[in-house]
Amino acid sequence: QVQLVESGGGLVQAGGSLRLSCAASGRMFSSYAMGWFRQAPGKEREFVAAINWSGGRISYVDSVKGRFSISRDNAKNTVYLQMNRLKPEDSAVYYCAVSLRSYDYTGVSVSDFGSWGQGTQVTVSS
Repeated sequence: QVQLVESGGGLVQAGGSLRLSCAASGRMFSSYAMGWFRQAPGKEREFVAAINWSGGRISYVDSVKGRFSISRDNAKNTVYLQMNRLKPEDSAVYYCAVSLRSYDYTGVSVSDFGSWGQGTQVTVSS
C-alpha cells in the first residue's frame, strides 16, 4: 500500500557526500520500519541500512558503518541516508523499502522488505 520515491543520487568524487531521500505516500508511514538497499551492475541487491518505526533501532552493513547514517522524519513521511566519505565501491542504484513486519525488523535480507521504490543512481568517481 505504501509507495516510495527515492531521490538525491548523483555523481560525486571519492571522499564526498550525498544525502538520499525516500518519500512515502500511502498509509501510516510512521508505523513502518524502513530499509535502504543497493544494487551494482551484475550484483545481487545488498542490504545497507535499516531503521525501526521510531528511529530507536538502527542497523548497517559493516562496509558502511561509520560513514553512512540512516534517519527518518515521520512528520515529512521521509527516510534519509546520509552518505559520507564515499568510495567507488559504493556506486550502485540505491533503493528504499518497507519492512514486511511493519513497525520493526529482524532479518535484513531483500525478502524481509517490500514496496520497493524505483531507485536512485549513486556514482562515485575515483
